[in-house]
Amino acid sequence: MNLQIRTFSESDRAAVVALWHACGLVHPQNDPDRDIDRKLADRVDFFIVAESDGTIVGSAMGGYEGHRGWVNYVAVDPAQRRLGIGRRMMGELERRLAAVGCPKINLQIRASNVAVAEFYRSIGFAQDDVICMGRRLIDDSVAAQHPR
Repeated sequence: MNLQIRTFSESDRAAVVALWHACGLVHPQNDPDRDIDRKLADRVDFFIVAESDGTIVGSAMGGYEGHRGWVNYVAVDPAQRRLGIGRRMMGELERRLAAVGCPKINLQIRASNVAVAEFYRSIGFAQDDVICMGRRLIDDSVAAQHPR
């Protein structure tokens, strides 16, 4: 496998959105195109893809607000899992975040996703004793975009 980890480019959009759908990362409250647009407005260098022989097989979207780094939309093509792609992408994203002084990375995993939690444990992540809370400021759901 000829794998290249690189920064996302606009020409990757359709393949990345398709990958996110294939990996079950898109939910009614997440509009992937809007999420990509938001990321492109802020540190595109923290949005990486894994490409193998011209095909996008992975993605990871990171961010840093000066205190903690965050990782979202980590996806690996289901047919390409267990080949080290996720590990390589996370390593590259960690390198990029560390280069700007980021002291710690946080990420969120759905509690039901045991396999993903085990992957992160295997690359050195540990569960923090915190409560994760959120509040949606913009409703990206399909119902909000197309009211009846």
